[in-house]
Amino acid sequence: MPITILVVEDDKFLRELISQKLIKEGFNVESAIDGEEGIKMVKELNPAVVLLDLILPGADGFEVLSRIKGDPALSSIPVIILSNLGQKEDVEKGLRLGAADYLIKAHFTPGEIIEKIKNVLK
Repeated sequence: MPITILVVEDDKFLRELISQKLIKEGFNVESAIDGEEGIKMVKELNPAVVLLDLILPGADGFEVLSRIKGDPALSSIPVIILSNLGQKEDVEKGLRLGAADYLIKAHFTPGEIIEKIKNVLK
C-alpha cells in the first residue's frame, strides 16, 4: 500500500514538481491548492505526511497547521512546512504550532525535500 503524502501548495509549478518527484519515489500524492481544501483532504485521506505552504488563499498555512494539530484525530500526522517565509519568527511559530520540520523553499531542492519527508516517516 503506497504511503500518501498531501501537498498543500497554491503554486502550480512547484506543486507539480514536488508531486512528480514523490510519485517517482513510490508515494501516492494528493494535492490541495488552498487551506480549506487542505484541511478537508487531511480529514478525508489521513495522509502519512502533509507538505504545507504557508502563503495560501483563504486559510493560511499557520491556520491549517493549528487546525490539524488541534484535532485529536489528526494531530499525530506530521506536517512539514515548505515556505518562502524564512524569518525567524515564522520558523519559530511553525515549529511551536507543531510542524515536524520547516523548509525554506529557496534553500532546498525537490530531492532534499523528499529526504526530509523520508526522515519524518522513519
